[in-house]
Amino acid sequence: MATPASRPALVVAVLATCGLVVSLMQTLVVPLLPQFPRLLDASPATVAWLVTATLVAGAVCAPVLGRLGDMFGKRRMLLVAIGLVTVGSALGAAAPDIGTLIVARALQGASLGVVPLGISIMRDLLPPGRVGSGIALMSTSLGIGGAVGLPITGLVAQHASWRWLFVGATVLGALLFTLVARVVSESPERSGGHFDLPGAFGLAVALVALLLAISKGGEWGWGGPRVLGLLAFSAVAFMLWGRLELRARSPLVDLRVTARPAVLWTNVASILIGFGMFAGFLVTTQILQAPVAAGYGFGLSLVAAGLVLLPNGGAMAVFSPLSARLSARFSARTTLVVGATVLALGNVGLALLPPSIPLVMVASGVTAVGAALAYSALPLLIMAAVPPTETAAANSLNTLMRMLGTSSCSAVAAAVATGLTTVVAGQTLPAAAAYTTVFLAAAGASLVAAVIAVLTPRCAAPTAPAPGRQRMIRQLLVAWAQRRPVPSQSLASASAVLPPRCTTSPSQRTSPDSALRARRNFTDRSRLV
Repeated sequence: MATPASRPALVVAVLATCGLVVSLMQTLVVPLLPQFPRLLDASPATVAWLVTATLVAGAVCAPVLGRLGDMFGKRRMLLVAIGLVTVGSALGAAAPDIGTLIVARALQGASLGVVPLGISIMRDLLPPGRVGSGIALMSTSLGIGGAVGLPITGLVAQHASWRWLFVGATVLGALLFTLVARVVSESPERSGGHFDLPGAFGLAVALVALLLAISKGGEWGWGGPRVLGLLAFSAVAFMLWGRLELRARSPLVDLRVTARPAVLWTNVASILIGFGMFAGFLVTTQILQAPVAAGYGFGLSLVAAGLVLLPNGGAMAVFSPLSARLSARFSARTTLVVGATVLALGNVGLALLPPSIPLVMVASGVTAVGAALAYSALPLLIMAAVPPTETAAANSLNTLMRMLGTSSCSAVAAAVATGLTTVVAGQTLPAAAAYTTVFLAAAGASLVAAVIAVLTPRCAAPTAPAPGRQRMIRQLLVAWAQRRPVPSQSLASASAVLPPRCTTSPSQRTSPDSALRARRNFTDRSRLV
């Protein structure tokens, strides 16, 4: 077991700050995208790769760093991720051309692995009473950073060179690297095994194809051969990768664990929550900056729009510890249901309320509160259903699911805005109905996530056998596989250390035979049999 941190408050502060910086990295150049074609003498299509490269690199790095963290140490991989981000930021500050800047942004994409690693470290090191609040703050730091980063990036874009954004990111990265090295101790939890290089390559190929199709669909055309070809290739690649993982001794992603209802449906809910949360951020920002003549816009500058949404970050920071108390008092599933419902109400408000900055602030604040509650519950649900030695990999996959949700929201919003337009003073703009449609779709996604949370069965996390019983477990499993008689006393002793299966009622328990079958499936990859 991990030794509790001697300074838990400081550990939480350092790790949560890491999460805050991660969200800043993800949106660092977004406000500058319209200016980069002129600043870097590049086409808008090439400039768009500054976002796509970060997205794709983050999707690949998150599960890889999570698995390596489970194998070799979560703190070690956290330092690797922060180091890559710092190097990428320094490269971006000195980038002479758009190609170098795209490479720098790809290195910054490694930041996506920071949050799941930090959450897993908190589970291993924090005292039991601090785990819930720490994880809640770490998880919601992604949304907090997005709310804080928009006005900061806008101010720098208006009054200084864009290179200062990367200089600041370099300084922050170096500072966080030092703080993590000094404050955060290493977790002794290890999963063992070998790194699944073929699995990592297969997942990378499938994810790159999928995310390219999602991010470039609006530009290339959703019905075009490139997008459809990428989607078909991604589907085939995922199926082949799944077969490969099921046969691997030490898979990158344990699909048997991932397929458990408690894990599978939590990940599905994560995609929907990511969709619902990002609509309140992305579309609201566009409405605030739209011309007043459009009938729904406010004509605000980027900085002013960021300041309107800045209170959302404060709301998420306030409600993250409250969400931890709600989970402790009732359950993480209850917190997810409440958060998803509140998120849906906020999106409905954004869709139906009349154009008014105070009303927009209230409705977007409601979505921020719902996102804070839901985001804090998701990692708790995941960690309650996976072994302690696989928390980093499982949380990395969950973070990837949330990112797929936000990416899907961006793609859907772009497609709807392109399909529903209006002409104002000779300028083609998205119609009000386009934004209403996106908000209502986000509300529907959030409600579906709430229903999933209600219906998902509970699942107890499997634990590894105690060291003194490894030989007994091995002998019992071999005997069961060969159908030899086994003394009932031994079966009873073995069932005491074997995990219960997922049940719909806490009162249900498994028989010794079914428990042994569950253990055999779970331990095939560790070669206990």
